[in-house]
Amino acid sequence: MSAAPRLDVALRVPGRVDVTLAAEPGDVVAVIGPNGAGKSTLLHALAGLVTAEGHARLDGRDLLGLPVPERTVGMVFQDRLLFPHLTALANVAFGPRARGVPRSRAEATARDWLDRLGIGDLAARRPGALSGGQAQRVAIARALATEPRLLLLDEPMAGLDVGVATALRIELAAHLRAYDGVALLVTHDALDALTLATRVLVVDDGRVAQSGTPAEVAQRPATDHVARLVGLNVVRDGGLTRCFPPAAVTVGLAAPEGSARHRWPGEVRGVAPHGDALRVVVRTAGGRDLIADVTPAAATELGLVPGRRVWLSVKETSVNAYAEAPG
Repeated sequence: MSAAPRLDVALRVPGRVDVTLAAEPGDVVAVIGPNGAGKSTLLHALAGLVTAEGHARLDGRDLLGLPVPERTVGMVFQDRLLFPHLTALANVAFGPRARGVPRSRAEATARDWLDRLGIGDLAARRPGALSGGQAQRVAIARALATEPRLLLLDEPMAGLDVGVATALRIELAAHLRAYDGVALLVTHDALDALTLATRVLVVDDGRVAQSGTPAEVAQRPATDHVARLVGLNVVRDGGLTRCFPPAAVTVGLAAPEGSARHRWPGEVRGVAPHGDALRVVVRTAGGRDLIADVTPAAATELGLVPGRRVWLSVKETSVNAYAEAPG
């Protein structure tokens, strides 16, 4: 078996992405950021599906200098891309077979992975006869069947209903804990970043905006997108970033009196259920959207419907303030 990998990446796809990252054996790096930030492009470059400049060293070898079949990479695509004419078993066995493994051994490996992911009884089905969650399990099994040193997961929970996604997240977490390679996970879900990842890489406009542990990024988000992802409000002023949870925001119809240091007039843009509360989105006079969680009774009493003029306020004790990172 080859030495444990350390991933060292500094790659550029002109006009699309310019990213550096490092990961140790067993790391699961959640790659997050807004749509169009370059997250999937990063994964495609590592897999050899788009041409990139720079380097991506894994196990001491530069992936960018290798043809795709020689890259020890497994990839789960956003839309799965299973071969529609092949059974689940044949889909999973395809990778080992393409690398010269005899059919019987490749199929034994495929059966093992389908069993591990709880779908061994579906081995003879084609993708069209599988549910979304079942098809995603086949896609994950196919990626793992080649024993990749780098596992690339491009939004593996996308398009799945909440219950199926939750079950798959639990199963995937167990496999990733036992995985001794490096995994990169593109996601738009804070749960993935906070429960599956050991590190988080924030990509914005093709570049790294922030990196750190899930706790570090959640506590001090560097971008508005990440703040929203982890359910925080973020306000920047005078070189400081201030974050605070929606539950700390008080909503009223008149300018607040008393000890609340931070206050903003604004207009309700939307109201939606959020657990036992209602989440209210307010566009402030400065053009920033802030969110507040209120009880249904309070929303009714205040008449919180789109277009309603309101005041928001937050006490200083509820605010986490820190200096902005130099740009």
